[in-house]
Amino acid sequence: MAEHGRREVEHEITIQAPAERVYQLIAEVENWPRIFPPTIHVDVVERDGAEEVIHIWATANGEPKDWVSRRTLDPTARRIVFRQQVSRPPVAAMSGEWIIESPSAGESRVRLLHDYRAVDDDPEKLAWIDDAVERNSRAELAALKQNVELAVGTEDLLFSFEDTVLIDGSVKDVYDFINEAQLWSERLPHVAAVRLEETVPTLQTLQMDTRAKDGSTHTTTSVRVCFPSHRIVYKQTQLPALMNLHTGYWTFQERDGQVAATSQHTVVLNPANITSLLGPAADVASAKDFVRNALSTNSRSTLHHAKQYAEAR
Repeated sequence: MAEHGRREVEHEITIQAPAERVYQLIAEVENWPRIFPPTIHVDVVERDGAEEVIHIWATANGEPKDWVSRRTLDPTARRIVFRQQVSRPPVAAMSGEWIIESPSAGESRVRLLHDYRAVDDDPEKLAWIDDAVERNSRAELAALKQNVELAVGTEDLLFSFEDTVLIDGSVKDVYDFINEAQLWSERLPHVAAVRLEETVPTLQTLQMDTRAKDGSTHTTTSVRVCFPSHRIVYKQTQLPALMNLHTGYWTFQERDGQVAATSQHTVVLNPANITSLLGPAADVASAKDFVRNALSTNSRSTLHHAKQYAEAR
């Protein structure tokens, strides 16, 4: 405990992986949605040598939040200092540091430090932040350990793909169709039911019941970050049984007088469920084909309905 209303905490974990590899995964923010469960999306806003500004969207105690942080990277010492530039209530200020030590060859000790204050030094708000930092730090470090240690063995389970449709319409109309997901059960045949929450503008929680070809339905939940008329980025927080990770984005670009609307997916398969769901002969390759076909079919259907909507306006 530091001065009144301010807290300093530290968490650590030991990882069976070289310190350089661990540092790299933390330093390269595009890895974060894959290795940190709370992280939805990260953008690098600016970069100048060892200094960078990043915009982070993540869940805290289950609620979607976003903030902007400045980071100073020191690859030689394997330290990354971070400070929130724009914090969101109830956080008044938040800073910290990643320190990656190498106690022995092939082993890393990761220390995660936080220093924070609550708005108005309110004890209840501070308790909320305590809980969020404790929960997220433990989840981040456990996920970091799991994902670094499994990285080599699971590279064949990770894959990405995209589908693009050209549309004779306006970027805004195409974007609006994807953004207005609360209407999808009326507009899309494969969506049985949908629940959309947008308590903060451009930050959405989307729960959807999707119909499979055999008529069964499955429920997924995603957090979506919307960049009006440009792109929508998402991460599924409630996943189908065949996946350990599903992130993706929709992009909308002018191209020779048309709109190029693209749906991208990145997936990590859950190998434990492949044979029980797809049969005893199924393997990773056939599971990839199955998942890609299922996701692409739905994405293309959504894009073609967006095309009809935009071209009719």
